[in-house]
Amino acid sequence: IEKNGYHDSIYVNAAKIFQSIHTEKPKDRILVRYSDHSVSPMLTFKDEYSQRVSYELAFKALKYQDLLEEILLDSFVYPCQSIVNELTSLLVVMLYDLQDRKFQPRKIFDEEEPVAEVRKIEHYLYSFRTKLAAALARCRIKHDAISVEDILPETIRKQEQRASVLPLCVWINTFKISLQDVFRDLETRGFAKVESMSDLDHYTYFMDQHCHDVLFFPSSLKEELLNLDLFADCRLLLQ
Repeated sequence: IEKNGYHDSIYVNAAKIFQSIHTEKPKDRILVRYSDHSVSPMLTFKDEYSQRVSYELAFKALKYQDLLEEILLDSFVYPCQSIVNELTSLLVVMLYDLQDRKFQPRKIFDEEEPVAEVRKIEHYLYSFRTKLAAALARCRIKHDAISVEDILPETIRKQEQRASVLPLCVWINTFKISLQDVFRDLETRGFAKVESMSDLDHYTYFMDQHCHDVLFFPSSLKEELLNLDLFADCRLLLQ
């Protein structure tokens, strides 16, 4: 899947979230230094999509924090005098996204307001993309890993595998839409109701036995569901 990157504001929010959740290393093992600010971040989201993507990006960077720090150090991209500690979280978050795009340039969205710090970090990382890619390759060789996912500890990989097959739990926002209207909308989109959770497959959904405003969908439909109008205006909410 071709990935174009995100708006500047999403990187800023993701960095703020990452700053507040990143793993603190023991003082004798700290090689990558972050800001000392521990205050809850002030976040401003343009819409629900921006909020969701900002949190996803922050938590992906958290999951690969050790790997990303190793890449920065091994490539000698970090430390850098022009990158102050307050920008380290942004550096790590944007490095995750850059390697996720296979070190390809980001698509710049004309309608967005540029953020100087984001453009600075982006230019800095992209200018060293060859060294960063080489450092990532060395990490994969060292861990005998085909992909970055294989570098993760086995416990996390098992959690990822379990999470990937769990059904999606969706709440119907009855303040905005009735259950009957949801069912009619889903039916017009080709969804069929099944009587058991084990029958979930392809375009199907299952109604919770105890909470009739809660539905379950196959995990494979996550991105497709989130692009529906029902989710865009919060008539359905992914739990």
